[in-house]
Amino acid sequence: MYKIVGADGKEYGPATREQLQEWRRQGRVNLQTPVRPETGGDWRPFVTYAELNLGSDLPPLPPPVLNGRAAVKIPAGICGILIGALGIHKFILGYTGTGLIMLLVSVLTCGMAAPVIGLIGLIEGIIYLTKADDEFVQIYVQNRKEWF
Repeated sequence: MYKIVGADGKEYGPATREQLQEWRRQGRVNLQTPVRPETGGDWRPFVTYAELNLGSDLPPLPPPVLNGRAAVKIPAGICGILIGALGIHKFILGYTGTGLIMLLVSVLTCGMAAPVIGLIGLIEGIIYLTKADDEFVQIYVQNRKEWF
C-alpha cells in the first residue's frame, strides 16, 4: 500500500499498486508524483518505484533524466569523490540509512574512520560516473543497490 501527494498538495491513500497504476493510466499520477509506502519512509518520485510498473500494461518507466543524463548520477558521483566520508552521495540517491551509517561512522570515531569511509565514497563516486546512464539508473535507481 502506498500514499501519494496529489497535484493539489493533498495526501491520498493508502492505495494499492493496482490503484496507482490505474491512476497513472488516468493521468492522476505522473512519473514525478511523490509516493511513499503507507508504513512510512521518504517521499520519492513515482518513477523510482520499479515495483509499481511490474506486470502491468503500462509502458516501461523511462529513467529519470536531465539534459540526457541520469538526474542524480553526476551530483552523487561528485559528492562521493569529494566528500564521500560524509555519505552525502548516499542521501542524494535516497539511501538515507546507508548515508547515515557513513556519516555516523566518520563522526562518532572522531574522524579516525573517515579516511576509510572516504575511500569507499571515492570508489563509489568513480563507479557512478563511469557507468552508462541506463546502467546507472538500472542498478542504483531501480534496483536500489546501496553499496558498490
